[in-house]
Amino acid sequence: MLDLLIKNATLPDGRKDISVAVQGGRIAEVTAGLSAPAHETVDAQGMLLSPPFVDPHFHMDATLSYGLPRVNQSGTLLEGIALWGELKPLLTMEALVERALAYCDWAVAKGLLAIRSHVDTSDPSLLPVQALLDVKKRVAPYIDLQLVAFPQDGVLRTKGGIDSLTRALDLGVDVVGGIPHFERTMADGAASVKLLCELAAERGKLVDMHCDESDDPLSRHIETLAYEAQRLGLQGRVNGSHCTSMHSMDNYYVSKLLPLIAESGVSVIANPLINITLQGRHDTYPKRRGMTRVPELMAAGVNVAFGHDCVMDPWYGMGSGDMLEVAHMGLHVAQMTSQAGIRACFDAVTANAAKVMHLPGYGIDAGCDASFVLLQARDTVEAIRLRATRLKVWKSGKLLAQSPATAVQLHLPGRSSQVSFLR
Repeated sequence: MLDLLIKNATLPDGRKDISVAVQGGRIAEVTAGLSAPAHETVDAQGMLLSPPFVDPHFHMDATLSYGLPRVNQSGTLLEGIALWGELKPLLTMEALVERALAYCDWAVAKGLLAIRSHVDTSDPSLLPVQALLDVKKRVAPYIDLQLVAFPQDGVLRTKGGIDSLTRALDLGVDVVGGIPHFERTMADGAASVKLLCELAAERGKLVDMHCDESDDPLSRHIETLAYEAQRLGLQGRVNGSHCTSMHSMDNYYVSKLLPLIAESGVSVIANPLINITLQGRHDTYPKRRGMTRVPELMAAGVNVAFGHDCVMDPWYGMGSGDMLEVAHMGLHVAQMTSQAGIRACFDAVTANAAKVMHLPGYGIDAGCDASFVLLQARDTVEAIRLRATRLKVWKSGKLLAQSPATAVQLHLPGRSSQVSFLR
């Protein structure tokens, strides 16, 4: 007797009329037309069954703090960092935990079951670190929360910065982070990349650095990051987040940079909603888009994922934890409007992001963890177009959330009909 049988599902790879059998929290079988006794049987009715959404770049210590102590008036990255500095002395353990848990509820409702969150280590109190380590334990039954030790004010620029970051790792933070473009000089930025990658290699940690989140084409720390990944044998374990300066670089330099990144095994995370909001603020017109070269990186063989980055915090006043909104914005800004391009943007918030986080057992194959989301859409393109309703969300075979199907009843002169927006 199976625990759960989902039948008549469409999978992200296009297979239709698929049955997924679940036993003991794992996928026992994936095949067409399976009929077997189960404690629960769900008819997907041709709708899309996807692995859960994954957000590989977020700031949960700041989430839902919008308006505290004031609003970012310029909308710039630097005012956001300054505003976060004003907020830090006002933070409490209780408020940090409460806001993070509230956001995790939003995430589950949207089928987002894995999040990599950067957590600020600049303050020697490490209050945000302690709060998010507590949250990580609380949400472990339903969200894979991975934490990055992130020296928001610069690991070299901040007095005791490396000591605080190291203590965060000692407390149980998973990943080594950095922000080289915020150090005092380009040389200090490069030195911080070397220092932090050596620390990660010594401790067997993954690396995820905010890299070149700037409109400055001479901000080239992703090159140093790729070099250090190769030098230290960290291929496949390093990620560069943002990399927005690449949108301002000349094509000749990028033609050298892309194969270097690919050879180093460094992945890249773009954050479409936030990159296009914070970048290009000094431009009049023409105004730069503010996002890294996503299709070019993908074509070069680099694993590219999309992150949400911020939700209602000092940098961004919008957001709801919806990774389909992220993918929707990403395909527009990157002009990835072909069918293949749209499908690649869906991968950027699912399989590619899971690869960045090194999530074990991710996917819809026999032996994988039985975690998935049933979407009110018939394929991945339609899912992004509609920001599809999450009909059901499962974690290890257990139902976490469900929503009624979205439909609108029209009462028009001379006729009445129901609109579902499906093709």
